[in-house]
Amino acid sequence: MVSMKTKKMLSYVILGLPLILIPMTVIGVAAAPQEAPQEGSGLKYIGAALAVLGSTIGAGIGLYGVAIGGSALLAENPNAFTQVLILGGLAEGVAVYGLLVAFLLI
Repeated sequence: MVSMKTKKMLSYVILGLPLILIPMTVIGVAAAPQEAPQEGSGLKYIGAALAVLGSTIGAGIGLYGVAIGGSALLAENPNAFTQVLILGGLAEGVAVYGLLVAFLLI
């Protein structure tokens, strides 16, 4: 029998690898340079991927808090749906800022 801690760590690895590899691949392919490659030009793509990765993880953590607090609030006061939706949008804005920073880096 596998312990819960091992299952949790395995799920972090399985879910974390695509979060690292997909942004690096997409940004590297979408912004492939048309001119001859320069020395150290690949580092900007890694930086852009890290900006997207960090901002999406931060947005996910923020949305997790909004979801927990918002569901508790909506259980007591169903009229507060708009406020919860606005808080979710503010948390999701962090991911958009990370994408903008990635475009600026490229």
